Amino acid sequence: MSTGSGADSAPAPTSTHESKTGGTFSSLKIRNYRLFATGAVISNTGTWMSRITQDWLVLSLTGSAAAVGITTALQFLPMLLFGLYGGVIADRLPKRRLLLISQAALGLCGVALAVLTLSGAVEVWHVYLIAFLLGMVTVVDNPARQSFVSEMVGPAQLRNAVSLNSANFQSARLIGPAVAGVLITTVGSGWAFMFNGLSFIAPLVCLLMMRTSELHASVTVKRAKGQLREGLRYVSGKPELIWPIVLVGFVGTFGFNFPIFLTAFADEIFDGGAGMYSFFNILMAAGSLAGALLAARRRSSRLRMLVAAGTLFGALEIVASLSPSVWLFSLLLVPIGMIGLTTNISANTSVQMAADPEMRGRVMSLYMMVFAGGTPVGAPIVGWISDVYGARTGMAAGGAISMLAALGVGFALTRVGGLRLKLDLRPGRPHVRFVPREQLATAA
Repeated sequence: MSTGSGADSAPAPTSTHESKTGGTFSSLKIRNYRLFATGAVISNTGTWMSRITQDWLVLSLTGSAAAVGITTALQFLPMLLFGLYGGVIADRLPKRRLLLISQAALGLCGVALAVLTLSGAVEVWHVYLIAFLLGMVTVVDNPARQSFVSEMVGPAQLRNAVSLNSANFQSARLIGPAVAGVLITTVGSGWAFMFNGLSFIAPLVCLLMMRTSELHASVTVKRAKGQLREGLRYVSGKPELIWPIVLVGFVGTFGFNFPIFLTAFADEIFDGGAGMYSFFNILMAAGSLAGALLAARRRSSRLRMLVAAGTLFGALEIVASLSPSVWLFSLLLVPIGMIGLTTNISANTSVQMAADPEMRGRVMSLYMMVFAGGTPVGAPIVGWISDVYGARTGMAAGGAISMLAALGVGFALTRVGGLRLKLDLRPGRPHVRFVPREQLATAA
């Protein structure tokens, strides 16, 4: 399952696994979630193989970083256009049934691209079309998959499961690029696409093996007019929802364009090839996996963590863009992956925990629409900047926008929460922290 939460109420009668909620891997004690994670790591590996291969194939066919940006944009354009409708569908229909359909469709898209490539008939417009079709399926798959997590694990394990989903995805990101690099240079791109298509058999089998009696009861929203507008009004009235979504929107639109950044640095700046591009992705994945596992150990997600991570992420991208050597650039990719994943998980868990169960599908579809749907806007812009002004300028611009957005959201949250910055230079005390205005007045 490519890329975790839905409506939940009382636990199923057989749910005895919530007595122990601690530990980095506590969600894996739940059988249904264990099946979900097993299927996901296999399909995620195929997805990462396909992503790496797709980016390199487009670059080989066109020689343009902007073309890679267009491919990425087309894959996320449906999320921007129809993402909210996907959330309405996820709130109305059983999540497991939706996932069986969407995962099968994703597998068929992978097989189709494999057949075109292996036959030697593939052209760049084929890649564009299949990228768009993948995006259309993802419109429903993403909110359904995100929402289904709470049905498997319940509210007590939701935070841990969301973090483990990210760890799962990043683990596959360690394996997928490496395998893709080997396949591209030995047997060709088509077999990497074929592995991706066939990898979706695993989540389909695991979904069918789940015990439905152990799923937590879900709140199914009946079909009615105005449900999309209702979701937007709900989010706009809750600062703890709207500001994290705004931040991930800027970061996702401009800062997370790594297919463009890494292909351009591997090809233009350091004169490498597909192997170097895969190596860059492996380093990013190693950092992201570390970030996900650290997040799984945390018991809470605070908005100040989100703001700090977003600011540091943007700053690291700027520094990496100025790297004079491939080794320094490579070294910086690890903390960029770690802090970038921390930003994403902090926002994701904050939003899921703040959303009511009956609204969670629509809230998460808005989250994904903003995070991933902004790519059709940001990817061509960043790709054009990279083509015209150089890869370094493109990556620096993405980092600068991400950092400024994080600082702006931090300022907005302090105003909404009635907070001010306090400096405390006494030993053993936090040196910089936010406190309520009344506390400052009392202290004065």
